[in-house]
Amino acid sequence: MHDLIIRGATVYDGLGNLGRAADIAVDGGRVSAIGSISASARENVDAAGLALMPGIVDLHTHYDAQITWDATMSPSPALGVATAVIGNCGFGVAPCPAPLREVMMKNLSVVEGMDLNALLSGTRWEFETFPEYMALLRRIGPYLNTAVFAGHSVIRTAVMGEAASEKAVPSSDELQKMQALVREAMGAGAIGFASSFSPNHSGYGGRPMPSTIAGEDELRALTGAMGEAGRGVFMMATGSRATPEVMEAITAANGRPSYISTVLTMYNEAVPDRALTYYEACAAAQRRGHEVHVLTSCQPLSFDFTLLDPYLLLSHGAFDRLKGATSEDLMAIYADPAFRNEFRANLKNPKPGILFLGNWEHMELSVAATPEFAALEEVSIAAIARGRGLDPVDVFFDIALKEELETHFLGRLFQNSDVGVAPLLKHPAGVVTLSDAGAHLVYMCDAGFGLHFLKHWVRETGTFTLEEGIRRLTSHPAHAFRIPERGRLVVGAPADMLLFDPATVGISKPRAQRDLPGGGSRMVRDASGVHGVWVNGTKIHDGKNYVELQRGPGQVLDRFDV
Repeated sequence: MHDLIIRGATVYDGLGNLGRAADIAVDGGRVSAIGSISASARENVDAAGLALMPGIVDLHTHYDAQITWDATMSPSPALGVATAVIGNCGFGVAPCPAPLREVMMKNLSVVEGMDLNALLSGTRWEFETFPEYMALLRRIGPYLNTAVFAGHSVIRTAVMGEAASEKAVPSSDELQKMQALVREAMGAGAIGFASSFSPNHSGYGGRPMPSTIAGEDELRALTGAMGEAGRGVFMMATGSRATPEVMEAITAANGRPSYISTVLTMYNEAVPDRALTYYEACAAAQRRGHEVHVLTSCQPLSFDFTLLDPYLLLSHGAFDRLKGATSEDLMAIYADPAFRNEFRANLKNPKPGILFLGNWEHMELSVAATPEFAALEEVSIAAIARGRGLDPVDVFFDIALKEELETHFLGRLFQNSDVGVAPLLKHPAGVVTLSDAGAHLVYMCDAGFGLHFLKHWVRETGTFTLEEGIRRLTSHPAHAFRIPERGRLVVGAPADMLLFDPATVGISKPRAQRDLPGGGSRMVRDASGVHGVWVNGTKIHDGKNYVELQRGPGQVLDRFDV
């Protein structure tokens, strides 16, 4: 008798092969048979008319703190994900000496748009070192298979304290200690090393995140320490400093694959050809034998925000004066004509890597805080400005000030043209991911990127066949990050599975949900067309609700292919 049989689904193996009608049997958390199965099972699922695929592999998440209070890693399981990689961009929680916990959390709250009170009150501090953190995750028992990056900013802070955001060049002793922590993390099962040079990555009080002020020599030393293990991948939020050429040189030096994450690789109507040049540069590096890839987003990069916390605007020089500002200070700053003129000047000559480039057609009033502006919801700032004969910058700040900075705006920043994005998604140098799940909670929720991909890029536009679309969400990212066995439905593989209806699969618009520790709010999305998610053979979500389990079935991944 089998543990589980899912009967009558069209099974897609995740490797790009055509789907076929079959039953799947599961025993001991692994696929034990695929075909016409007459044997009985302790649990049977009638999946006639539905599709069964491997669980989605999400390479770019930030559940590092949340996982310590929420083993489900919500909302990813509800959105079809079975495997998640945390610690991206070098932002995480381990290693963290006890005296530096507040410093670490304050930085994380800003750079990843997280609720500070939730981080301070919810994080389960049963660790200081990276190995202790991995041990905690095993005790918790996450719902998802979870891999963890060793993080540059985390390690820099652990060694240098608050000076990590001030001191560009570490002492020889500090560098050696950082290298030792990278080696320790790799020895404890880190998937690799992650860092950031992005100008958009600011920490608490406007201070730079530690890795963003580090030099290339430091980066090479730390990635070299990773490479000593003979395995591991390097993930970098590159900004404009870590060009594809720099990433290729690092890959050539340490022999490990590198992955670029930056808005410069996203379609941008202001410079429509720029993103593709990054992909082509990575493809050229691959032809030279150096594995450099782009982490690719399949959905528009959109931020829902208020001017109480204008994250996506902070990299403009005019916003430097917000450092340490109270809400009363913000009101005065936004009303100041000198500030507005400086912001206008910033928009006329934006720095590379800036999130908002000044196209007010892509900035809309999302949710008004007062009846006066309710009729303007979902109207662009550009259209409002035209209707009033005013400058968009003035309209933007004037509305926010009248509503005491509680107005919600939605910025649709990059990847907002199917014609421009499709070639990036299909490019062989790209790997589809970039959900940022667990981060920017007050601005957005892109954790459902895989369901969006199946809905939009497979069903609606036909850019990908269902077989190839599933491969790009499962075995392809798993192989890229050297995650063994995941992302495929074959006999002997772990039974990570997503049961869905191809005709209705998709995600809802973001909605606010107040369920963080301390009563904090976050944006979440709901799935449509999902009928069940299994991790290692255990159902974790039934398509409507999480399955209550004493312990999640996810494995803490610590062994990877070379």
